[in-house]
Amino acid sequence: ALPISAEHNDIYLELAPENLSRALKTAQNAKTVKIKLTNKHCPCLTVAIELPSLSSSSRVVTHDIPVAVIPRRLWHDFREPSVPDFDVSIFLPVMKTMKSIVERMKNLSNFVVIEANRNGEMNLKIETDLVSVSTHFKDLGNPPWISDDASQASTHDRDRKS
Repeated sequence: ALPISAEHNDIYLELAPENLSRALKTAQNAKTVKIKLTNKHCPCLTVAIELPSLSSSSRVVTHDIPVAVIPRRLWHDFREPSVPDFDVSIFLPVMKTMKSIVERMKNLSNFVVIEANRNGEMNLKIETDLVSVSTHFKDLGNPPWISDDASQASTHDRDRKS
């Protein structure tokens, strides 16, 4: 049953991530991307991607991604987890670069240590009995966070100054 009131204005969907990934790869150089929930042969996320064209007519690529609509009675299983307070938040480097580094590191160790600071620096490290490898990223930047708790904000300011 789909929502019928402002209070229940959500729809929870389940889909295969590789289908969404495939559709979004097509959208990398798109002029526009439109996503809508449709009911074709089954419930689908229909992704319509308008691609640049040399002629005056536009090219539209459409992907129909099958989805399962999750019944409201199961929504509690998908509640967003509570996130503990954190000391550092950082913008990540280009995902392709990080993926490449982590892929190589996983061949050497089962664990990767991630370190970050408020100066926009991040390190990825592995240590084994045979080898120690680390990659350093600089100038990544730190996103601003607005805290509901003023005392927490003052603690962050105090830590930054020390």
